[in-house]
Amino acid sequence: MKAIVITRPGGPDVLEFQEVPDPELRPGHVIVRISAAAINRADTYQNRGMHAVPPGCAPYPGLECSGTIEAVADDVQSWKVGDQVCALLGGGGYAEKVSVPAVHLLPIPKGVSLQDAAGLPEVVCTVWSTVFMTSHLSSGENFLVHGGSSGIGTFAIQIAKYIGAKVFCTAGDLTKLEQCRVLGADVLINYKEEDFVKRVKEETGGKGVNVILDNMGALYLQRNLDALSMDGRLFIIGFQGGNSGEVNLGPILSKRLTVQGAGLRGRSVEKKAQIVDEVLTHVWPAVECGKVKPVIYKTFPLAQAADAQRLLETSKHVGKILLIP
Repeated sequence: MKAIVITRPGGPDVLEFQEVPDPELRPGHVIVRISAAAINRADTYQNRGMHAVPPGCAPYPGLECSGTIEAVADDVQSWKVGDQVCALLGGGGYAEKVSVPAVHLLPIPKGVSLQDAAGLPEVVCTVWSTVFMTSHLSSGENFLVHGGSSGIGTFAIQIAKYIGAKVFCTAGDLTKLEQCRVLGADVLINYKEEDFVKRVKEETGGKGVNVILDNMGALYLQRNLDALSMDGRLFIIGFQGGNSGEVNLGPILSKRLTVQGAGLRGRSVEKKAQIVDEVLTHVWPAVECGKVKPVIYKTFPLAQAADAQRLLETSKHVGKILLIP
């Protein structure tokens, strides 16, 4: 099969389209012939040697895909050859085929195309496991997501609105903010022109938001603490603004704050399976009734993965970028 190989540590230029061995069918796994794969910032970190591949996973980038099952291990009873699925991957999405634990598969939601479904698994599992399973965002609460126009952001806005939260988001220009509004965001904050802490306080009568989903890390840490309400919860999923800095810990004590962080890729097969099960139960109905949808910005042929990553790194996109084998 063909796949995108990381030839050395570096930026998108290190990616090469090469012939590689087909994946092996292992117990508990299926082989998926990929119809589309979505790209994520974690892929660009893997290029640079900063995001380790979990043991047993394919070395090629790619954390989510959709496609058709081509082979099924003897001990897998829940899926069959020919089933159309989308998959949460530990790696290997930038390829024509991938081996996936059967417990990490989801059916294609009704009303979503096989290709577009590739943009769901990683973002859905990330947001559901952080904002809902861990931070317990609930109806009537205030929720802030940074980077509202990203793949994570576009989904987080929709699902938070669906469960009845008031949604705040940040983005860097008016066009992106307008698209966030269309997806359901209630309060739009241009982080280049206004202080999101001040705006949050104005919109909440000085109370702050209950939950923040943050991809910036150190750059926003103090301001995130200041923007949270009593008993607020901050969940950090990225370090685009750095991973080291000084912070006044006072708000954590005075407001009884919870600060947590986690990645998805490195979790155990069993933990990921639990997240996938919750997504099927709680999120798939929202997708199938049209309240939540994948937001696809652009597609590229698999061989042009480097160009797709370059676009991702400009942050000009809204939603997901897909690769088509």
